[in-house]
Amino acid sequence: MIASGREEHFVELERTYTPPIYEPLNVVIESGAGAWLTDVHGRRYLDCVSAYSAVNQGHCHPRIIAAMLAQADRLTITARAMHNTVLPRFLERLCTFAGYDMAIPMNSGSEAVETAIKLARRWGYRCKGIPNDRAEIIVCDNNFHGRTTTVIGFSTTETHRNGFGPFTPGFRSVPFGEFGALQAAFSSNTCAFIVEPIQGEGGIHVPPPGYIAAAREWCRENNVLFIADEIQTGLGRTGSRFACDDENVKPDVMILGKALSGGIYPISAVLASNAITSTLEPGDHGSTFGGNPLAAAIGIAALDVIEDEHLAERARAAGVRLMKGLCDIDARSVVDVRGRGLLLGIEFSIPARLVAETLLHHGVVAKDTHDGVLRLSPPLIVTNEDVDYLVTALVAAIQESEAH
Repeated sequence: MIASGREEHFVELERTYTPPIYEPLNVVIESGAGAWLTDVHGRRYLDCVSAYSAVNQGHCHPRIIAAMLAQADRLTITARAMHNTVLPRFLERLCTFAGYDMAIPMNSGSEAVETAIKLARRWGYRCKGIPNDRAEIIVCDNNFHGRTTTVIGFSTTETHRNGFGPFTPGFRSVPFGEFGALQAAFSSNTCAFIVEPIQGEGGIHVPPPGYIAAAREWCRENNVLFIADEIQTGLGRTGSRFACDDENVKPDVMILGKALSGGIYPISAVLASNAITSTLEPGDHGSTFGGNPLAAAIGIAALDVIEDEHLAERARAAGVRLMKGLCDIDARSVVDVRGRGLLLGIEFSIPARLVAETLLHHGVVAKDTHDGVLRLSPPLIVTNEDVDYLVTALVAAIQESEAH
């Protein structure tokens, strides 16, 4: 348990005023800078959670903070009831960065996924000619696309669904990475296939080589939208600008979030071509805070940092070093090491949560996924020294956990 004192004070306040929908690690963080966090006692930890890839640029990046403060003094929100001077520049920057015609700005990742679902269905009815209310979307087993009722309705993780039905119809789930199963699931009413290029919360599962490219081509041949959920994998995390880039795939629709703000502010977006987005008309979709001037200024700075500091390339190099270090660990409890770039996971024969809790004593914050895999996803700015520190801490934590 957390020691008494300042830590216990904050923990008890949280327990008193919010339901226990999370199981946080036993640490209370007070500040963060770069790849490191500091708790209420001044102890430092290498952050290997990165707010689930929201902090690719590192905590409190000075360029992003400066952009936020400068904009906060001018204008924070107008809603989309009128134009402003910042949103157009953000949209241009984002579309140019990602290579798309149009972007729909939202706030959370779940909102962006919901937006992509609406867009796919509207396209299916208007452009493909699917009969009204018959559109189907194919998803993957073990997916994690958010927490809204529609999204958990097509989750295959029962703990996410239990007690929250009835659920929205129109989704068909297939095994992740099995191309034959994907082919078999298609029908004349299929409007889209939505997939995480690497499953994050599901346990850091990487599909077989060529799967993403084959799925994308199959969608093209069958007039189905290929939708990539790159909320966690995108913006440099896997060693490329987007994870789909590793197979030279450009999705019809791309969903971004998390690092789109550098962890400073909730920002997400759905990107697609004019042909797809033109199916939407005034009143079809919206968000009070989506694309507000403050978010737009932060988003521009966050994208600039990813590009100017070559974070995708840095993630690729650091990921190679970290993967080698993990594969060299000689421990009987390690079942598998997998991932790409700085989205890596270790599967254990012992509880991953035990290893995560033990890592705290060695100055590392890491979190287990809902599938019981230890996720290692530090900010993309980590140094070689940081990577070596992490490997050393892991060796010690695994040894202690095995002896537990």
